[in-house]
Amino acid sequence: MSTSTARAEARAAAPAETRPTAPAPRRRKFRLTPYALLLPATLIVLLALGYPIVWQLITSMQRFGLSQQFGQPPEWVWFDNYVDLFSTSTTWLVVARSVAFCLATAGVTMVVGIGMALLMQAVSTPIRITLQISMLLAWATPVVAAMTIWNWIFDWRRGLFNWALTSVGIPAQGHNWLQHPLSFFVVALIIVVWMSVPFVAFSVYAGLTQVSGEVLEAAQMDGANRWQRLRFIIAPIIKPVLGIVMLLQIIWDLRVFAQIKLLQDRGSIASQTDVLGTYIYQLGVGSSDFAMASAMSIFVLLLTIALSWAYVRNLLKEDEER
Repeated sequence: MSTSTARAEARAAAPAETRPTAPAPRRRKFRLTPYALLLPATLIVLLALGYPIVWQLITSMQRFGLSQQFGQPPEWVWFDNYVDLFSTSTTWLVVARSVAFCLATAGVTMVVGIGMALLMQAVSTPIRITLQISMLLAWATPVVAAMTIWNWIFDWRRGLFNWALTSVGIPAQGHNWLQHPLSFFVVALIIVVWMSVPFVAFSVYAGLTQVSGEVLEAAQMDGANRWQRLRFIIAPIIKPVLGIVMLLQIIWDLRVFAQIKLLQDRGSIASQTDVLGTYIYQLGVGSSDFAMASAMSIFVLLLTIALSWAYVRNLLKEDEER
């Protein structure tokens, strides 16, 4: 006890310049090589993505129709196209319909995809491999080929769906599911979800494999049931994966085009089933009003940023806290 006291007194009495000091923090050296290696790819991405956006922004402020495609100079009208576009109730109806369809499909896709990921984790290896191969085949099928099959399934004359309903006693033979807007979007939701579930399932399953089995075993020994382990342990760990997958689903489902257009070609009323993608197509290719189509495209870009900004801001906040 006396020895330690003497050492403390000697340390306090020592001059300040002889006391050990903490090492000064090292300055991070600026290295040009990583930035130089990233520069070519960055320039290519900026050129590939930036040029179409700039062209659409310029075109949206002009009168650009079929005559301008053949060389006639466009007339600058600045924001008149935006005013005309959003002064009509049709535009806002399409926007509301698209956002509702986007959120519904993204939500259902996430629920089914998470369920498939949990199922793959729970079943035996042969069953899991069978599920994975089946989802890969569905995911790898080209959109046009898949839509050909789906159009046959819901065909109102010779469709498999109507035949199955009639076989179980539900009179559905001859009913056109694509003619009525509500049933049209139910069919579209089924198709979009079917095509999107594999991506969500594989992404979430990859996140589930990173959850420590020891943590789950300890929680189970403490009395946590399956729902509690999923809610309080698994979900917080894979939250970043769920967030980025949900963000991508919202972006993709908001811009869905091919599935809706191919379903419309089977006999539905386009004006009652248009979403943002098909509405832009109708304005541009259908009406040869490329300025209005460009204005709508810019609006879709801003709407996508607005819908995804909440998650992006959360990511930036988490990055700052780290």
